[in-house]
Amino acid sequence: MDMKPVASSNIQMVGYDESSETMRIQFTNGSVYEYKNIPLVVYNDFMQASSLGAYLNRNIRNSYPYEKIG
Repeated sequence: MDMKPVASSNIQMVGYDESSETMRIQFTNGSVYEYKNIPLVVYNDFMQASSLGAYLNRNIRNSYPYEKIG
């Protein structure tokens, strides 16, 4: 999965695999999480949000399954 650097105080890089609807987030502290069943429209909205951390907390973290992978 290609990871793209993002402008965020807590999130360093984000990747998305459309075929599996998996979004991977690497935080600035080095931890990496994968979020499952993320529709492309949610990923696109996330990437366009003025605050990625706020969008993640408000719309993704408690709505989709996720696991720490690194």
